[in-house]
Amino acid sequence: MAHLHTFALVCAVTLLGACASQNAPSSSATPAPAASKAKSDSTVAKSRDGSYEGEIKGKARPGSKLGKLQIGMSMEEVQTAMGSAPDRLHSYESGKRWIPFYFGNDARRMQVLYKGEGCLMFTGGNVWGSSGGDLIGIHHDASGACYQP
Repeated sequence: MAHLHTFALVCAVTLLGACASQNAPSSSATPAPAASKAKSDSTVAKSRDGSYEGEIKGKARPGSKLGKLQIGMSMEEVQTAMGSAPDRLHSYESGKRWIPFYFGNDARRMQVLYKGEGCLMFTGGNVWGSSGGDLIGIHHDASGACYQP
């Protein structure tokens, strides 16, 4: 019986490897022009503990509470720094939800809006609903247009 499980696992890994190699870009593919990257106002920032990267869009205006935040902060730390709970929030499944055997805390995401400040993105937990709450995105946008329910 143990041999059957091992055989099934080897077959699954081989099949997934074959699918990935068919969809992999060829070495002759041309990279995206650098000009398109220059237009973006987003930067990649390491989390406080250095274990993952997050994204910061726009520039913090003087006196902005969002300017005090760092990628990797917990929801509780963010609410303390902001002085209140968010004005709006919603949660949704990320694409990682459908990765077989994905046990990370980013299978769901939560986007929040602080009016007059901008939007924040948090990990929303794994497929069973636990974990999550880590700040992975900061979008400086006082108009609130960043909020996409």
